Amino acid sequence: MTDKPSVLFVCVHNAGRSQMAAAYLTHLTSGAVEVRSAGTAPGDQVDPAVVEVMAEEGIDISTEIPKVLTVDAVQASDVVITMGCGDTCPVFSGKRYLDWRLDDPAGQGVEAVRPIRDQIRARIEELATELTSSLEA
Repeated sequence: MTDKPSVLFVCVHNAGRSQMAAAYLTHLTSGAVEVRSAGTAPGDQVDPAVVEVMAEEGIDISTEIPKVLTVDAVQASDVVITMGCGDTCPVFSGKRYLDWRLDDPAGQGVEAVRPIRDQIRARIEELATELTSSLEA
């Protein structure tokens, strides 16, 4: 096992919220945190409005592909952050679980997705600070 903290972001389709969260955490920690994302019922592609609002931030997620949630991904993660997947996420002892209640950007236009993106960024900035400060301790 690595000394790097690992975080798994889970939403239903892995096409919006979890993709944005994973991209922000990867970007803001410059690889100091192992980041995964998955969905309980993955979509066919990342939502185009999500790709667009992340590009506005200088983060390209256009090549990301929604992935299915696996037990292995949960077991390999120190922190599991769910976003609207309810009780379908497996729970293992010894993991830290957070449930972030955020609107689903699916089918929304760019104007509606920007506030969701901004909420995710604020939460990720806080999480990134917490995770990277524990590395320095």
